[in-house]
Amino acid sequence: MIEIEHLTKRYGKKTAVDDLSFTVKPGVVTGFLGPNGAGKSTTMRAIVGLDAPTAGTVRVNGRRYNQFRSPMTEVGALLEAKSVHAGRSAYKHLLALAHTHSIPKRRVREVIDTVGLSDVAGKRVGGFSLGMGQRLGIAVALLGDPAVLILDEPVNGLDPDGVRWIRQLLKSLAAEGRTVFLSSHLMSELSQTADHLVVIGQGKLLADTTVDDFVNGRSGEKVKVVSPDAAALAERLQGPGIAISSPKTGVLEIQGTEAAVVGTTAAAHGLVLHELSIQRASLEDVFMELTADVVEYQQTRKEGVAA
Repeated sequence: MIEIEHLTKRYGKKTAVDDLSFTVKPGVVTGFLGPNGAGKSTTMRAIVGLDAPTAGTVRVNGRRYNQFRSPMTEVGALLEAKSVHAGRSAYKHLLALAHTHSIPKRRVREVIDTVGLSDVAGKRVGGFSLGMGQRLGIAVALLGDPAVLILDEPVNGLDPDGVRWIRQLLKSLAAEGRTVFLSSHLMSELSQTADHLVVIGQGKLLADTTVDDFVNGRSGEKVKVVSPDAAALAERLQGPGIAISSPKTGVLEIQGTEAAVVGTTAAAHGLVLHELSIQRASLEDVFMELTADVVEYQQTRKEGVAA
């Protein structure tokens, strides 16, 4: 478990994290979202003791990171995959780290196999692709068989097969009862991987909820209808709590009622439907709406010119 209570971190006059509190629980994959400059990296660095809080506390399983005698066996972290000596092989890099924590050699081979680097374990890391470097970084995080994993952009550079692999790996680790905390800018991937979300903006907490509640609770769902009788259907669906819009001719977007009610109403009045579907907002849609006012760089668009 990761417990963050009233965490504040300032760099001179800039406040990167502002009175932030949330808990990352074991047994679920928790996604960490926020625009660039929101304070995600600073928060993750504070968890593993790389940044000292200006105020507040950060604890992992009830203790500060610097209180662990064998940190890699308690917390596995991937914050910067390229922080590796380029002249070392993947095996030698992992073996050196294992020696610092009295981790047996067999564990080095196990994690190399787990991340799919067996064929290149003896090659120098300097020649690795971005995806291979990510796999090595994940191997480092797994090396001590920790109960807590903190991963910053773990799918960066991975091919589709690698993305599916890391998704399944993280879900399986959470199913074992581990605490899994990851950040990602790939909303579609995070929506398939995470069970819970923590969203921050300008260093402040914006949301701390399940993925389903985050998406459905903020946006609800719409019923989309395509029909040559759209106007007549809209008239017959009018009622308290029902909102109907017409983004273009022959199309209705309806909120406040179910698709079954819309279909039954159309059938009862002999109205033709070419399409009847449920439209749900994506994680990206809801995230963009929530963080629109807290992005570091606002995009502007002038007539005829894309910013």
